[in-house]
Amino acid sequence: MPVNVLMPALSPTMEKGNLAKWLKKEGDTIKSGDVIAEIETDKATMEVEAVDEGVLAKIVVPAGTNDVAVNELIAVIASEGEDAKTVGSGASAPKAAAPTAAPAPAAAGAPAAPVTPATAPAAATTPAAAPAKSAASGERVFASPLAKRIAKDAGLDLSGIGGSGPHGRIVEKDVRAAMAGGTAKPAAAPVAAPAPAAAPTAAAPALAAGMSEDAVRKLFEPGSYEEIPHDSMRKVIARRLTESKQTVPHFYLSVDCDLDALMKLREQINAAAPVKDGKPGYKVSVNDFVIKALALALMRVPDANVSWTESAMLRHKHADVGVAVSIPGGLITPVVRKAETKTLSVISNEMKDYAARAKGRKLKPEEYQGGSTAVSNLGMFGIKDFAAVINPPHATILAVGAGEQRPVVKNGALAIATVMTVTLSTDHRAVDGTLGAELIQAFKQLIENPMGLLV
Repeated sequence: MPVNVLMPALSPTMEKGNLAKWLKKEGDTIKSGDVIAEIETDKATMEVEAVDEGVLAKIVVPAGTNDVAVNELIAVIASEGEDAKTVGSGASAPKAAAPTAAPAPAAAGAPAAPVTPATAPAAATTPAAAPAKSAASGERVFASPLAKRIAKDAGLDLSGIGGSGPHGRIVEKDVRAAMAGGTAKPAAAPVAAPAPAAAPTAAAPALAAGMSEDAVRKLFEPGSYEEIPHDSMRKVIARRLTESKQTVPHFYLSVDCDLDALMKLREQINAAAPVKDGKPGYKVSVNDFVIKALALALMRVPDANVSWTESAMLRHKHADVGVAVSIPGGLITPVVRKAETKTLSVISNEMKDYAARAKGRKLKPEEYQGGSTAVSNLGMFGIKDFAAVINPPHATILAVGAGEQRPVVKNGALAIATVMTVTLSTDHRAVDGTLGAELIQAFKQLIENPMGLLV
């Protein structure tokens, strides 16, 4: 029987992606493991491999289509012995009837997406949506995690909603369509508290101030501005950081670090780098020292190397340090795994590789997801000090300012030293004030006595 190729979830948080390119065309023979398409997520461009063999009978979603939902039908593969033309025509016919399906309502303030053959939901490939099995009968209701969350937040009973996903699975648009049409039933169990608001969208900052998008536009003279639609990366950044500031109780600790000893050691380390083909094997930066020092500080203060969950604290055995990297349109945070075990030269070369691939959106999800803390460095822009926003599930993030010459008091006398201000943002649920102070003091001690980073 034909094999449906669905839009893959390339990360745990992915809900939609852009189908950037097809690497196979209709009629091509497909083998298991062949790369058939490239998908753009908010952070990276990923390759999609075929898991079945056959002939690519029909490309349902053309290259260049944006915001394709996870689990939406994107292509059909004809299995061995099947007529690819027959399979392909069978896949395209239901697509033409897609406009009869009710589209999911758009997010607040966003224009509704037209239902076209390129963006029609996968549900259009079946004559009618099959209702989910009744939860009251004790049988499982098949629904995506996002659909379950939306239904739970709205206090709805999933058993009364038709599922249009694969094998009758309830997906996000089914729940939203039921909510919009007023056909959804309230959940049998009463909710103990008012349902929380839906996840914030990119428009949340304007709405939180009591102003709609249209109201914001009316503040400015027509033609005085250029409207640049949010891409998926900017939407994710806006949503995650809004959620962080709304849900994570931040507090901040700042210290000044004397860099004179570190700068001398850095010069010696770089001077000793082996040269190959006229290029040094490494060039260690101040940020590499910061990454290593933060990792070792977390090992010295293990109770601060944690992630908060509602039921338990996750205390990590290693220091996986994320490092904020600016890329066109936003930023990404590749993670240096087990940074406490790596030498400065290894960290330096790893970060150079991450930064280069990040700018081309070529990082793999496992290279930028997770981690136990993060570093955000704006020192190269001359920023003296700032406070960074925690990126859950991290409980801390270290904001690093510029190293600059400042007057200091040493041994009772005024002197000039290279000083760097760092600010630790901390999740007060996971790391209390005293514990945060211990962590930043351990970091300061390592930075000001950098030989400890080499042993």
